[in-house]
Amino acid sequence: MYLRFVLLLLAGASAAFGHVGSPDVYFDAQAGPYSLFVTVQPPPVIPGVAQIQIRTTSPGVHAMNATPLGLTGEAARHAPVADALRQSKQDPQYFTGAVWLMAAGSMQVRVVVDGDKGPATVSVPLPAIAQRTLTMPTGLGFFLFAILCVLVVGLAGIIGAAATEAELAPGVAPTRQARVRQLMVVGGALAVLIFITWLGNSWWTAEAATYQANIYKPLQMTPSLSGGVLRLKVTDPGWLPFRKSDDFVPDHGHLMHLYLIRQPELDRVYHLHPDMTGAGVFELQMPSIAPGRYKLYADVVHEDGFPETLTASMNVPESSVTGRALDGDDAAVSATPASEVHANTTEFLLPDGYKMRFDAPAAWVAKRAELFRFELLDPAGHAPQDMRLYMGMLGHAAFVKTDGTVFAHIHPNGSVAMAAFMMSRPDGMGSMNMDGTEPAALPNAVSFPYGFPSAGHYRIFVQMKHGDTVETGAFDAFVGRS
Repeated sequence: MYLRFVLLLLAGASAAFGHVGSPDVYFDAQAGPYSLFVTVQPPPVIPGVAQIQIRTTSPGVHAMNATPLGLTGEAARHAPVADALRQSKQDPQYFTGAVWLMAAGSMQVRVVVDGDKGPATVSVPLPAIAQRTLTMPTGLGFFLFAILCVLVVGLAGIIGAAATEAELAPGVAPTRQARVRQLMVVGGALAVLIFITWLGNSWWTAEAATYQANIYKPLQMTPSLSGGVLRLKVTDPGWLPFRKSDDFVPDHGHLMHLYLIRQPELDRVYHLHPDMTGAGVFELQMPSIAPGRYKLYADVVHEDGFPETLTASMNVPESSVTGRALDGDDAAVSATPASEVHANTTEFLLPDGYKMRFDAPAAWVAKRAELFRFELLDPAGHAPQDMRLYMGMLGHAAFVKTDGTVFAHIHPNGSVAMAAFMMSRPDGMGSMNMDGTEPAALPNAVSFPYGFPSAGHYRIFVQMKHGDTVETGAFDAFVGRS
């Protein structure tokens, strides 16, 4: 019976909230003159505590504090009292701390840095959602239920004594009639107390059911393929009454970033960009695609900065789709089946003779923030002289676990959606070259801040661009436990 008294702590209304199976937020930030590598571990429940870890590569940083607030609207203009981050005594460039997230939705953590070069501020977008319920440990539940029984029986005994023995003079024994009355009073008290306990349990069960309904449910996506056209129907499962399926804003110039990954070998990957043709409807004239079963991951960002990753599966018939050639920002790659790879890979030969290299350590560990660095080389082994930005950035990457439990679309700034990052900036402008301009010369290397959420076999798909060609490399990482 004690199970009815299990404590459920739930969150309300972001990394399927922008990623699948990868809730932590990684951000390579620039706060004025200070370079910061920020990791935020959001709580699984709201209200809940988000853990913050910040490493700065800039000397002369004396203090940092963090403030949680809404990303847009009135909530973004009324900040609570900031929480000071602790500076490590062993490593003065490492700061840790925590902030309470009291509200659900599209949030930000505003970090204020104080150092030799004066104060500076940067905001880290953070979706706050209910990922799951938290249950009371079994042992604690039995203990509290036993305490409840003792309290109920004890209170009934006190009421019975008050109705009989309390009315007697000192040293006078109660009569048999008084004993009978005492038993009747105790029985009645027990009945009333048990009824009150039942009412409390019924109220708590109803509250738990209400909270359960508030646990995050991603938008549903239903794909259909006909005549070489992929149609994606987006519907709301009824998670929140005010959520929409047609309020998306462009992120890197597109309303949707769609990855099609062939299962289970992850040997064919397509990065495409459907157009919205109606409320909750996206369509795409498909390129030529190999047959098989594909897992679809579609990244979208709502107008309030809340990111979501929609998922679905789709079978492409044996008569493979013969469609258009890849163009614009579309990209694809053909790789060795994942089951045939048994070690980390650091080099990928591209079809046109170009090569992509991965600057990887000998071993990876889960739950550790890292900078993943990749470089593109021409057939002669030199840096291409015609490097271009790919959708406003030096590159894009997708980290995918081969068992399908993890998908994360990462940018050089980190795991945050760039549309949300632009909303968090006071001037409304995003990071590098989001205004459409491009530097005269670009490096042939790009780094992505990220941390593997769990041990296992991962594939990393990286896109970089030179001239009018989008190159996609595929790398394998076998990750151990932390």
